[in-house]
Amino acid sequence: MTFKLLSPEETATIAYFRSPTAIRDRCGQLFDLACADQLHYFRCDLSQLDRVAEYVLQVTRESYPDLQVPFHSRWRHFEVGGQSRLADLEAKLDGLTPLGKAQAKFDLAIVSVLLDAGAGDRWQYTEPGTGQVWRRSEGLAIASFHAFCQGVFSSDPKVPLQADAIGLQTLTEDALRNAFQVSAENSLVGVQGRLQLLQKLGDSLQQQPTVFGSQNSRPGLLANYLLGQASHGQLEASTVLGAVLSSFGAIWPGRLTIAENNLGDVWVHPALPNDRPHSKLVPFHKLSQWLTYSLLEPLQALGLEITGLDTLTGLPEYRNGGLCVDLGLLQIKDPIVLQQTHLPGSEAIVEWRALTVILLDRMAETIRQQLKLTATDLPLVKILQGGTWVAGRRIASSLRPDGSPPIQIESDGTVF
Repeated sequence: MTFKLLSPEETATIAYFRSPTAIRDRCGQLFDLACADQLHYFRCDLSQLDRVAEYVLQVTRESYPDLQVPFHSRWRHFEVGGQSRLADLEAKLDGLTPLGKAQAKFDLAIVSVLLDAGAGDRWQYTEPGTGQVWRRSEGLAIASFHAFCQGVFSSDPKVPLQADAIGLQTLTEDALRNAFQVSAENSLVGVQGRLQLLQKLGDSLQQQPTVFGSQNSRPGLLANYLLGQASHGQLEASTVLGAVLSSFGAIWPGRLTIAENNLGDVWVHPALPNDRPHSKLVPFHKLSQWLTYSLLEPLQALGLEITGLDTLTGLPEYRNGGLCVDLGLLQIKDPIVLQQTHLPGSEAIVEWRALTVILLDRMAETIRQQLKLTATDLPLVKILQGGTWVAGRRIASSLRPDGSPPIQIESDGTVF
């Protein structure tokens, strides 16, 4: 990690690109171009918005008839299949203080989310004890849950229920493959990328002793830092995201930098004006926002009220983006988009993700209007859960036998 002294301008620019404001600003610019039919790969058809919102609401009511929707977070994946995994975890954490429990849950959520990039359509995980077979995000969640409980990310055999810097730095590819049941017949996309991400996380923890401790550095100690950021029992969701982005920014591989500071999930789009430095950059921070959403519940369990939930954006990943394409909100202008596999930084993927961010906001507004609810009553994080992610998966399964997204992405295990 670099600790170069930054100029005030550099500090302000980095802070901007780590903010939800920047995500909406830059994605909004591309959305305006799409509405004017001035993008290369996509155009928007907002006449489909009501129909898509109705579909998302229908899917939501099937799972949550009373519209009491929980947050879209990693914790939902740990609950699938009717198994008592979280109750089992609580039993194992019995005896810890409330803060100690929050630290352990932070350790679990952080490692699990960082392992959550797309698994591909060939991999599956057979859960020990139940024999249930899980794929994609749920499979990755349950595999990482069991790995955590088995002490795979801990350097201390006497304290298995933690992730710590040394445990992450010394994690081997064989150990990760074994934990995720990877074999020649059961291949998981981006194993090396995932391993390197966790190893870099271990390095990053040790380089930030004021946040993560000088002894037994753990990602879960971020809970202590965030408690210190609260005021009168309240904590802004954007403060959590800012802490995630500043604390873990150095781990992302091969990304754009400003003054040697890693920007993370930030990419270039040539259609944006070149009228000032960095004006063509488009931030998304998908995994970091997914992680932020997943840290809120342990913080609530400590008695904090999370405010400003709708400051964060929807997640620009292939389920939400696929929903927009499959139901016609986004129309593909160049057939090559469907014929090729794309890198995350390609112009087509940056367009797709940016338009998805703004369309998720539009869907949320439309759904609330239909229900006569406010953003406080039904924040975006609940609409995602209810919601757009499930609807995207369902429509994909109805259109393609393998349930794959409409557009294929070449993943290294660190973006999607």
